[in-house]
Amino acid sequence: MKKQIISLSLKVFLFFIISFQLNASEQAWKIAQEGDKIILIRHSLAPGGGDPTGFKVDDCKTQRNLNRTGINQSKKIGKLFKKNKIPVDQVLSSQWCRCKDTAKYAFGDFKEFTALNSTFQSPYDQNEAKQLKDLYAFVKDWDSNGKNLVLVTHYSIITAVTNAVPSSGELVITDKNFEVLGTIQTD
Repeated sequence: MKKQIISLSLKVFLFFIISFQLNASEQAWKIAQEGDKIILIRHSLAPGGGDPTGFKVDDCKTQRNLNRTGINQSKKIGKLFKKNKIPVDQVLSSQWCRCKDTAKYAFGDFKEFTALNSTFQSPYDQNEAKQLKDLYAFVKDWDSNGKNLVLVTHYSIITAVTNAVPSSGELVITDKNFEVLGTIQTD
C-alpha cells in the first residue's frame, strides 16, 4: 500500500511539473506573438563543449557542429515559430557554424553579427566587453516595427545579458533591456 501511495504521489507530481512547463511555454509563445521582443536562441545540439584547439571561425570542419539531433531541433524551432505565428523582423547569428546552421535550418535567412560570437574560451573571452557593448548599442537602436529580433548565439552571451543558463536550442524571450519574460525548451 505504501509503495502504491508513493507511486501515485510521484505520478501526480510529474503531471503537475509537465503541466506547469507546458503552460509556461504557452505563455512565452503569447509574449513572443506580441512582437517588440528579443528572442535569444542558444544554438541547437552540438555535442561536446567549447571548440577544438586551433579551430577557425571560417572553417566548419575545425569546429564543434550540430549533429542530426541538432539539425532536427533547428528545423523544429522554425516550425514552432510558424505554428505560433511569431513575427520576425530579422535573424542575426554568431559566426560559429553551429549557430549559423541553427539559424539556417530554422529560418533560412539570417545575417552574421560578431557581437553574438562565443566568449567561452581563449582568445575570444577577451572580446566579451566589446561584444556586449556592441550588442547593447544595436538593440537600443533597433526599431522593431512590431516584430521580434531573433539572436542565435551561445550560452556565454545569453548568460552575460540575462543571467539565464539555457540548454541547447532553448529560447529566452526578453524585452529590449534583456529582462527575461519567458523561456521555451525545444528538445
